[in-house]
Amino acid sequence: MSSFRGAVKAIIPVGVFKKIEPFGHLLESVLWNIVYGFPSRGMHVIGVTGTNGKTTTSFMIHRMLTDAGYKTALMTTVAYGVGNDITPQEFHMTTVSSKLLQKRLKEFKKQGVEWLILETTSHALAQYRVWGVPYEVAVLTNVTHEHLDYHGTFERYIAAKRKLFELVGRHKNGFGVVNADDDTAQSYAAAAKQATSYGIHAGEVQASEVEVQATGSTYSVKLGDEALYIHCNIPGEFNVYNSLAAVAVGQHLGLSPEQIQQGIANLKSVEGRMNTISEGQPFSVIIDYAHTPDSFERLLSDVRKSTKGKLVVLFGSAGRRDEAKRAIQGEIAGKYGDEVVLTEEDDRDIDGNEILAQIAEGAQKAGKVKDQNLFLILDRPEAIQFAMTRAKAAGDTVILLGKGHEKTIERADGEHPWDEAGEARKAITKLTGKE
Repeated sequence: MSSFRGAVKAIIPVGVFKKIEPFGHLLESVLWNIVYGFPSRGMHVIGVTGTNGKTTTSFMIHRMLTDAGYKTALMTTVAYGVGNDITPQEFHMTTVSSKLLQKRLKEFKKQGVEWLILETTSHALAQYRVWGVPYEVAVLTNVTHEHLDYHGTFERYIAAKRKLFELVGRHKNGFGVVNADDDTAQSYAAAAKQATSYGIHAGEVQASEVEVQATGSTYSVKLGDEALYIHCNIPGEFNVYNSLAAVAVGQHLGLSPEQIQQGIANLKSVEGRMNTISEGQPFSVIIDYAHTPDSFERLLSDVRKSTKGKLVVLFGSAGRRDEAKRAIQGEIAGKYGDEVVLTEEDDRDIDGNEILAQIAEGAQKAGKVKDQNLFLILDRPEAIQFAMTRAKAAGDTVILLGKGHEKTIERADGEHPWDEAGEARKAITKLTGKE
């Protein structure tokens, strides 16, 4: 089907193809639903969407339901599977093709899955990849600048995500969970018809007494007459929001306070999400998948607060993706980081040096000076090695952004194996002489 779509694309004008392409995706989804026998029918499906935090929120909900005794499946950017049998995701996409989606759903059905947590992107919704999936609960993390290369405008991006809540609004038991501190919350809640909200500054499920530390966060939340004490092991204020979304889902599904508290606390980490690397070095090393302006702002502001010494920020920007965010992210990194190291990040067939120059414009706007506290090193392994040499003392932090869990890096000649954590460890051991 994809080869047929490619052939059609080659002979039809670009403008016309863009208009008819969604219908081709719809036809494809209908076909694979029929082939695999509409496997998601009978499952309770929770869709998690938003610009940032989808994966972590999905893992939190999955852990909570699994530990509460439900047969629960998970499909995210990072991994997929049932219960504790989770397989790493090998593709550079969150919601997989309609064929692979339906194939995996059929496998889940054979295993007797009751609940499915499905991380759902704006692309998948706009392209009807999830057609036929009976979403019962929709969760919104937040909506900020992202994927404008595909959607064209921020309004279209918002509208694409709203489709998830419209699907839930048509389900007899449909329910929405929205971030009250996000400006788009009311629009999504209205589309779902029945909804609750969560947040730190507002919301029906509202956190209080929030304490964010380098190793995680704690807060209190009142559900009805019951006060819950939540401990989240994944650092960052943004993960307070992610865990609040999971709490709100747990409340809606009727889980006990103990099941909600234990479920959140039992999730120790998510690959590529605020992972710390320790090989005996005196400084801190963190890996995170952050790759949008909003995620940079949230994450780097938190890391800046917890870094007593120098903060070194390393990242790049993907080729053939949203160009408008590059300078913005450069400026944010320049604002919070003492030093910024720019490098490749799935450049694909785009000139990597051109991408770095676009990011550098933003960093220079924030006051960074090339070859003094702003460094452009295209080769990512070399850049990581260099970044480690810039942090020497206890209290310093090196943070590697953009690749996170991904197992390949895309260059002009195709995909190459990649292990961000492995490269970080290699660089540290070389620096400390413990090879």
